[in-house]
Amino acid sequence: MSARQTQTSQRGESASQDVVGIGFGPANLALAIAIEEHNGRSEHGSALRSAFVERQEHFGWHRGMLIEGATMQVSFLKDLATMRDPGSRFTFLRYLQDRGRLADFINQKSFFPTRVEFHDYFRWCAAEFTDRVAYGHDARLIRPVERDGVIDSLDVVTRPVHEPTGSAEQVLRARNIVLATGLRARLPEGITAGEHVWHNQDLLFRAAELKERPHRRFVVVGAGQSAAETADHLHRTFPDAQVCAVFSRYGYSPADDSPFANRIFDPHAVDDFYGAPQETKDALLGYHGNTNYSVVDGDLIEELYRTTYQEKVSGTERLRILNATALTAVEELPDGVRASVRSLTDGETYTLDADAMVFATGYRAVDPRELLGELAGECLTDELGRLRIGRDHRVLTTDRVRAGVYLQGAGTEHTHGITSSLLSTLAVRSGEICDSLLLRRTEREVRAEHDVLAGLDAGTATADDGLAMPNA
Repeated sequence: MSARQTQTSQRGESASQDVVGIGFGPANLALAIAIEEHNGRSEHGSALRSAFVERQEHFGWHRGMLIEGATMQVSFLKDLATMRDPGSRFTFLRYLQDRGRLADFINQKSFFPTRVEFHDYFRWCAAEFTDRVAYGHDARLIRPVERDGVIDSLDVVTRPVHEPTGSAEQVLRARNIVLATGLRARLPEGITAGEHVWHNQDLLFRAAELKERPHRRFVVVGAGQSAAETADHLHRTFPDAQVCAVFSRYGYSPADDSPFANRIFDPHAVDDFYGAPQETKDALLGYHGNTNYSVVDGDLIEELYRTTYQEKVSGTERLRILNATALTAVEELPDGVRASVRSLTDGETYTLDADAMVFATGYRAVDPRELLGELAGECLTDELGRLRIGRDHRVLTTDRVRAGVYLQGAGTEHTHGITSSLLSTLAVRSGEICDSLLLRRTEREVRAEHDVLAGLDAGTATADDGLAMPNA
């Protein structure tokens, strides 16, 4: 390694942290809470020092899909703390009490708050950590810091998002990092987002900006929850427009939220999955993909069906379900977009000119090795080239790496199961990572003490040898 890669520039360098979290969405927010509560129970010397980097200017979670009335698909009890510590001051119930709505929420007789309310709960929690989060900063590179052939810490090189490319870098040095950078919007191959072509993650922002609508039509591509919510939202928001829902299935598939299937989201299910042979892991992901992927809440399916039926009765069909249909081409128009589609049953092709086209085509995990630089070469992989990850969510590395690299998110689904990118186990997982950080710090302190004692023993032996020589 070059000196540039093994030394930290003095400008912008901060004191070493026990952990630096990259990304400050719900996952690392839950970790910040777990660390905060550990520190509150501990003596000063055993506290964990933490800092976080977030490219957004302030806390935000899927803000482009905070559709009015849309509810969570998970119980409020699967918040950022309850499953780890029901007595935490960061639970959703404590939030409701603070906001003066606890009794009102109970009277709803529902386990599922709106997405808008749960986002406000996240912001309420995040407000406690403003002094530990560098908002508006982008992590550019993780740079290993080597000493005596061992990588015992890491430099997180950051830069303000909205400053010129040549602006001064800032560096956070850490003994451990936790990567929770979220998911990246996925568009079909050959499709590029533009003025009239959106991914659903930008729905609310882009729809609000749409002033001219000469075609009075929207096209929504996708068959999952986000696609159904997008179609419903556009249909309600633009009462003069037609909404065409395009997907290759014959109909929206309902999500399996039955009690036994939901056990796949329990904390102990992570242990079962992690210890299972690969063929069992693959089978479980296949069996229970319909709890989360490309499925729609049953109530929303029924609502959309009622809408299409009532419009048939009235003779004005604004919500068109183009099932068993494939998108074959997208063409930008001066005042909109043209979608070419083909029926999968009879092969008929036709075009739809629209004011905007929304792709609710999901997300993909970001490969953490994009950020790890040379450190990626120290990470161990399995036979499929995927990162090997310990039960404590730490990436397994070569022996010369003593700094810890932890992952939160979809990048661990192959080892930890379907909950990896979901909210269900955030509270428990954050506690597991916090415990691992504490254990590794203890191991580091024991190793350092051992090295000191070994050095003293070596010095004593040398002195004894020197005294003995004249007497030989």
